[in-house]
Amino acid sequence: MCGIIAYVGEKQAYPILIKGLQRLEYRGYDSAGLAILNGDLNIFKTKGKVSDLKDFVKDKNVKGTIGIAHTRWATHGEPNNINAHPHYSYSKNLAIIHNGIIENYALLKEELIKRGYKFTSDTDSEVLIHLIEDILINENVKIGEAVRIALNQVIGAYAIVIISKNEPDTLIAARKGSPLVVGIGEDDYFVASDATPIIEYTRNVVYLEDEEVAVIKKGKKLKIWNIKNEHKTPYIQRLEMNLSSLEKGGFEHFMLKEIYEQPRSIRDSFRGRLDTKKSIITLGGIIEYQQKLVNAKRIIIIACGTSWHAGLVGEYLFEDIARVPVEVEYASEFRYRNPVINENDIVIAISQSGETADTLAAIELAKSKGATIIGICNVVGSSIARATHAGSFTHAGPEIGVASTKAFTAQVTILTLMALIIAQEKGTISKSRFQQIINELEAIPEKVERTLKTDNQVKAIASKFKDVRNFLYLGRGYNFPVALEGALKLKEISYIHAEGYPAAEMKHGPIALIDEKMPVVFIATNKGCYNKVISNIQEVKARKGIIIAVVTEGDTEVKKLADYVVEIPETEEMLVPLLATIPLQKLAYHIAVMRGCNVDQPRNLAKSVTVE
Repeated sequence: MCGIIAYVGEKQAYPILIKGLQRLEYRGYDSAGLAILNGDLNIFKTKGKVSDLKDFVKDKNVKGTIGIAHTRWATHGEPNNINAHPHYSYSKNLAIIHNGIIENYALLKEELIKRGYKFTSDTDSEVLIHLIEDILINENVKIGEAVRIALNQVIGAYAIVIISKNEPDTLIAARKGSPLVVGIGEDDYFVASDATPIIEYTRNVVYLEDEEVAVIKKGKKLKIWNIKNEHKTPYIQRLEMNLSSLEKGGFEHFMLKEIYEQPRSIRDSFRGRLDTKKSIITLGGIIEYQQKLVNAKRIIIIACGTSWHAGLVGEYLFEDIARVPVEVEYASEFRYRNPVINENDIVIAISQSGETADTLAAIELAKSKGATIIGICNVVGSSIARATHAGSFTHAGPEIGVASTKAFTAQVTILTLMALIIAQEKGTISKSRFQQIINELEAIPEKVERTLKTDNQVKAIASKFKDVRNFLYLGRGYNFPVALEGALKLKEISYIHAEGYPAAEMKHGPIALIDEKMPVVFIATNKGCYNKVISNIQEVKARKGIIIAVVTEGDTEVKKLADYVVEIPETEEMLVPLLATIPLQKLAYHIAVMRGCNVDQPRNLAKSVTVE
């Protein structure tokens, strides 16, 4: 959600900025812009894609060794050229790029208008840069101090970078609730909303903490202090990300690449943690809190979107084999409904990016009540990784496609490991059963590879239904969250309305929608409530619904009833989601491609949702 890239050094800034924006396109955006300082402070911006911005500046002077650039996901004001970032201050001596939301911008704007300031955009970001300039002039301070003072008057979330015409070798950066990373080169600095745009230039980075301000001056050491004017020592970390993981690697889309990466990403999620020969699972990131997790009387899982669906699978896992009650909460609701939390509760927060604003706010609420917070996320150095007491990284690698695929299966893998650790420690699972499950988990990556070979079948099904307006996805038990996730994928990237339901709930309303034009996807594997699901299939069949079924290899009963069938390998019931979700991802992908949709950057969506 919005992207930031900035540079100061000896190199030409424009090529770095434009390539950085291209690397950040996965975050979702509706306009793009940049500012270059070369004596004059020039801003170029346009509605549309980064390619539109490149076309716009072809005949412009973009020479200069310092600049800022931004991709905007609209919050305040519609997507257009005026509301795009960067924004000038009133004098045009300053420019700002901003991720996040300034909640009290209306009051600040009203006061600034009284002081004679005029505004050209509808954004909260322009209000902030005018406020900073007002302080700069009236308090007679340097730009870094003006930013610090201004941020003490701000309510909301922000990641900002500011460039000043009067300080042509300096960038000012600050963050609260929205990520920002400073890359340290040999004779230059980079600033970005995540590490993806800077990995090819440096591996040494500093992640700014909430309410920290950085003065980034060419040829000088990085200086950081917080808005309370307390100086901080920069903590330099080494990036381990591979540049090749940010490229498509011959695939048409990042989403397709990431679907095919799942054998590797699932294996990497348990690599070094699962020892089938010794019957041991070790999650190093939670060892210090493992006994608390084992002794928990209640586990609360908080997440949003696809991560919430992974949390639902976790609920089945923890209650099934570890016999501990679990509640799965939308983080966005949890933070506002005064939930009952106590010191003995374990809260598991799940987020691919580690920057989800609602999940971060829910974590802070739970921490304030004394709960222990365990994080599951994909991004080392992310805000959630730093905000939790302990946690596990999924090691799925960068996920560029906005619609999560490998993140879901990696999160489910980590939740499976956690549930098995608790069950083994509590003695709620026999040694033989534990061994059986971990052996099967180790075999899952190979079975995912086999499942991926159903592509031609799935593609043929997609061609039949690419023009329908509605889909229904049904599953029971462990397959109910898979139905929700399958429906979400289709909605996200093809813009077809789709709903996921527990199969038995179909009778309580959705059955009214079923007719000869309604495709109904059943996850009908041969475990759990198999016979009950067959009954639900018969109910749809009786109403002339079109049945698409995901079944276990060798199934005969569902095949007699279904119009279309995709087979997945036999596995343990609790591990079925790791396989059954694959053909549903592929179905959504192929339908979206056939409809001419932008698969990697679906409209209105953002990869990292850093605002409410």
